[in-house]
Amino acid sequence: MGRVDFIDDPDAPEANSVVPSVVAAVVNPAGQLLVIRKTDNGKWALPGGGHEVGESIADTVVREVVEETGYDVAPTAIVGTYTNPGHVMAYDDGEVRQQFSICFLAELRGGERRTSSESSAVEWVDPSRLGELDMHPSMRLRAEHALNYDGHPYIG
Repeated sequence: MGRVDFIDDPDAPEANSVVPSVVAAVVNPAGQLLVIRKTDNGKWALPGGGHEVGESIADTVVREVVEETGYDVAPTAIVGTYTNPGHVMAYDDGEVRQQFSICFLAELRGGERRTSSESSAVEWVDPSRLGELDMHPSMRLRAEHALNYDGHPYIG
């Protein structure tokens, strides 16, 4: 299913849903950040997705990362919350979702790289190369906050 992101766009459709979601910033021992190329919009992103009934938010982090990348992780800290009502995502099925995302730092525990129906590529990138990636501005903000995390979560 395709998606179009809008940030502070007066022509954006009105939101009709809010789904709590997570993204995980995972850094390997070489200092590289785990990113995926999303199949719904073709952009690079931190792995993550929607929270489901019956799971803790930490379980959501673990499930989404393994589903999209093949890697097992353990969440270690909350980098920040991202709830900009001016950022909406319009999906092909008519859903227009207001952003509600929690970014976590997560420790790599194992697993093997693989793609999924939600990720056409899974890569470890040097943080100095983030500027080269076609990444949505809101996702780039999360990645930058994670890479510069000082123990004080972003609330916005």
